[in-house]
Amino acid sequence: MARQVRHYCAMAGPIATARIDTPIGLVTLSADDQWLTRLRIHLEPSGASDALRHPVLANAMMQLRDWFDGSRTDFDLPLEKPDTAEGQNLRTGIAAIPYGETRTYGAVAAETGSVARAVGQACKTNAFPIIIPCHRVTSASGPAYYSAGDGARTKGWLIDFEHAHLATDQRTRLL
Repeated sequence: MARQVRHYCAMAGPIATARIDTPIGLVTLSADDQWLTRLRIHLEPSGASDALRHPVLANAMMQLRDWFDGSRTDFDLPLEKPDTAEGQNLRTGIAAIPYGETRTYGAVAAETGSVARAVGQACKTNAFPIIIPCHRVTSASGPAYYSAGDGARTKGWLIDFEHAHLATDQRTRLL
């Protein structure tokens, strides 16, 4: 049973933050006036709830709520740009993995013209887990590592959640 999604928002100078309780723990979002700048997954719930007035955060929270209730499969948010062209290329490659599917680090590397180690580093430093779905990138031996939330347990939950929300005819793996 999924926990109720609750949220609050606070402004701290030019950066605003919002927190949402989700089935995988507390998700903290940060944004400036134009861009979503970070998403972090924590293990503990916040229990806080408040009205949200920041347009970037309000949109991000709405899309995350929709994703967690199974009615959204992708995101359309203004994300802060990576520092390098290679970072943007890898982000685009990771974001291209369809909902409910996984790719190995090697496969993403081949698709982006990079190397598996760079894909792993991009996943490890991904500022937007869930939104840029690094949980869909696995090693050849399976989903053993994840740098957000409760590690491999969170990654497995996210993969299983997406698979469970696919149309029956799209489910291609054994549960």
